[in-house]
Amino acid sequence: MKHQTEPYVSTTNACKLCKPLGACLAFRGIEGAIPFLHGSQGCATYMRRYIISHFREPMDIASSSLGEKHAVYGGAPNLKLGIKNVLTKYRAGLIGIASTCLTETIGDDLPMIVREFHGDFADLLHEHGDPSIVTVSTPSYSGTHMEGFHEAVRATVDQLSVADDPNESVGVFPGFLSPSDIRYLKEVLDDFGIPATILPDISLTLDGPALDEYEKIPRGGTPISEIKSLGGARGVIEFGRTLPRKGTAGTLLESKFDIPLYSMGTPIGLRESDRLFEALEELSGRETPERHMLARGRLIDSFVDGHKYVFGKKAVVYGEADLVVGLTSFLAEVGIKPVLCATGTRTGNLERAIGDVLEEFTLASPMVKEGVDFYEIAEEAEALEPDFIIGSSKGYHLARRWNVPLIRVGFPIHDRFGGHRVLHIGYAGGQSLFDLIVNTLIERKQEQSPVGYTYI
Repeated sequence: MKHQTEPYVSTTNACKLCKPLGACLAFRGIEGAIPFLHGSQGCATYMRRYIISHFREPMDIASSSLGEKHAVYGGAPNLKLGIKNVLTKYRAGLIGIASTCLTETIGDDLPMIVREFHGDFADLLHEHGDPSIVTVSTPSYSGTHMEGFHEAVRATVDQLSVADDPNESVGVFPGFLSPSDIRYLKEVLDDFGIPATILPDISLTLDGPALDEYEKIPRGGTPISEIKSLGGARGVIEFGRTLPRKGTAGTLLESKFDIPLYSMGTPIGLRESDRLFEALEELSGRETPERHMLARGRLIDSFVDGHKYVFGKKAVVYGEADLVVGLTSFLAEVGIKPVLCATGTRTGNLERAIGDVLEEFTLASPMVKEGVDFYEIAEEAEALEPDFIIGSSKGYHLARRWNVPLIRVGFPIHDRFGGHRVLHIGYAGGQSLFDLIVNTLIERKQEQSPVGYTYI
């Protein structure tokens, strides 16, 4: 195996994105919300461009637009002015304010500044409907976009949810899934008759229809009233095997309001999806509806039909930690060998989570790497000779160098169309991914065939 021979301290093509970007994505999944970055204008511009190129949707991100002098004198006046402008121009129901590297470094205290704003501009807030203002600390040097995403969700629950009368709703924290995943999840919950509060819900806010007139704030998102009522939910479902044992939105509701928590992996593939459906059966008191059982049966049948094309193939998996765990579980159950599982996040839990989902298999343990960039992934993976790699568009240069297929999943997908409509979860998502992998491998074999056969 190839190892580094020289000291190496720089980051080359990071396998992660910045923390406030994740917070912006989470806030975008709340009804009537405007993401707001307390920092320089460049931060907001970069993130807007990055998000738009994946989702193909407009993405407004407000900014306090700090300059050089604010690094000395502080950014509180700009933040207050920015909030006033958002109130006036957008009439937002919620303003989600995330800090950036600059404002954390100079020591701006977001909660204190917002309290001052409430005191100074109470009449203005009332005039514009008393919108909620949520703050979250997200300097990029303390984590990745996924940590920013989860911390924004937790901050929203912490700052908005209150003790409420018991209700029949179930809180669902799905993590960073695609809009198609969220729509599918809604359908599943509806089939079980479970009224659910999914936070965040980007199924419409980041994948909306064509409209005659531009909406400053897109329709859709998790209703704020439902977030406030989470304190009375009868249960909470939270996806993510690498999430910390404490400090998530789900564990907060469990400890604060004594709400039963169903914690599980991102439901990619057969076994992880089974765990979701088992939890839904328990919560609803119903058996899994027939259409989902049929989908499960068709998925198993396709595993049998496609086994000869995938068995023994080797894959490199990279991306967000919980996506990597879900994909690894799925690949193993169809007979593919994950040889390297890598993420740019430092969870401290990835190796354990990978071990848990592979426990029942006789596969050799894959190499597991946290906190790596694509330079380090390449250093380790090239000698492993993968048959394909699976992850975001950011791994394309590796696939090109090694002359192997790249199967694009997750975020970001910049070099293909419809990345935000990729379905990953549940039996339907497993079917979609399996067909994609099998057909990619068949196409690869055809391309390498000297005769170019057409029958398989």
